[in-house]
Amino acid sequence: MKVLAVASKGGHWVELLRLLPAFSGMEVVYVSTDSNLSATVEGSKFYSVPDANRWNKYKLIRIFIQLFDIVRREKPNFVISTGAAPGLMALMAAKILGIKTIWIDTIASAEKLSLSGRIALKFVDRLYTQWPDLSGPKIIYAGNILL
Repeated sequence: MKVLAVASKGGHWVELLRLLPAFSGMEVVYVSTDSNLSATVEGSKFYSVPDANRWNKYKLIRIFIQLFDIVRREKPNFVISTGAAPGLMALMAAKILGIKTIWIDTIASAEKLSLSGRIALKFVDRLYTQWPDLSGPKIIYAGNILL
């Protein structure tokens, strides 16, 4: 089993690393926006992509192309992300390629899903929230995943 785990640097990356026990026995390939983060996952394959956001559409397109190539090359069984824009782009690429997708919305979004989470909700296979009040027909609350 191979997983591609994608998150921006900062809190999104910290949340992703808290999921490490769930990947036990799997090959994990990581992608983030800071090449220095490769030191936090020594022994695993790591890719660095530029950061982007909704205010720079050209950069989003550029990282989507890079992530599409990474997903196509790595052929993971599923792609998981805790956010933000690069994770969303990776999940879009995976979905186009017929690969299972999982979004875990940031623990900081207590009153509503993050913007990326609201976009991901439209196409991902699974979307998890950290908050029971946000759960619903398409939003899964399965306890405090990242605490």
